[in-house]
Order: sequence, then C-alpha cells, then structure tokens
Amino acid sequence: MKEITPKELNRKLSSGENVSIIDVREPAEVATGKIPGAMNISLRLLEFRMHELDKQIEYYIVCQAGGRSSQAAQLLSKNGFHVVNMVGGMRSWEGKIV
Repeated sequence: MKEITPKELNRKLSSGENVSIIDVREPAEVATGKIPGAMNISLRLLEFRMHELDKQIEYYIVCQAGGRSSQAAQLLSKNGFHVVNMVGGMRSWEGKIV
C-alpha cells in the first residue's frame, strides 16, 4: 500500500497540486475540522458509496490516527481504486483545517 506523511500531503496542497482526499472519519469527528477540500465518507459507509468514486483518480485516504484509513485504502485498492494512505492521520496534521 502506498503511503504519504501529513507533511508531504500538506506540501502537495500548498503547492496547488490538485489532490482528491477522502476523510473516512465519522461526521462528528469531521465537524471538529478537516483538510480543505476533503470529501467525507465514513469507513462504515465506504463499501456502499464506492460507486461515487472514479477509478481513474488517485485518492488520499485520511482518518484520525491512521488505522481506519489503512482499512479503507485496502478495501478501495482491492476494488480497483488508486489510493494512498496518510500515515498518522489528523492527529499528525499540521496544515490548515476547515
């Protein structure tokens, strides 16, 4: 599984690179702050909402600490999606949140 650090992902965002981020935390967690532009699909709903995603896009998967995003990345990867897991999750994120 491909991985990226929060600092590397923040660098991509800061440089204006177009990245697609999926935050797999629960809505109550996301309400405390998320990475700008991240789409929220909680891990428990991901399997039912995969049809909304594009297999041609690389997705960066984010959660609170890295466990759920790893599970989500494995699920998506097994279903033909291109994914990168952000290690450390939002606990390690030092960039802007909205």
